[in-house]
Amino acid sequence: MSQDMKLEVIVIPVSDVDRAKEFYLGLDWRLDADFPVTDDFRIVQITPPGSGCSIQFGIGVSSDAPGSAESNYLVVSDIEAARGELTAKGVEVSEVFHEGAPGARFHPEGRVEGPAADRATYGTFATFADPDGNG
Repeated sequence: MSQDMKLEVIVIPVSDVDRAKEFYLGLDWRLDADFPVTDDFRIVQITPPGSGCSIQFGIGVSSDAPGSAESNYLVVSDIEAARGELTAKGVEVSEVFHEGAPGARFHPEGRVEGPAADRATYGTFATFADPDGNG
């Protein structure tokens, strides 16, 4: 029998903890924790609505360069509505697109405007980034 394994946290590198916290809370994500332990260690955890997985960022949390987290997925039931909610909150979100060839979601030159004709799962995308460029 194999154990359930649930992804619980994605760590994202940021340059300004308070700015990142303000950005994600501005998306109406839930603040789970903000522990300023020392001047060298602070951890913030925030969770998107309905998600079983959270993000963490802070001071002394990641050695990666701020803005280097890429290709993280927020899965939504209605991408146009989700895009509208984000843009209404002031977030720059790409137009909705689908892949022109396998893997094109990761390469802007291979994207085709508009939703995938079949509306298949993982068939239609939109992208946005936080203030550091984490996407």
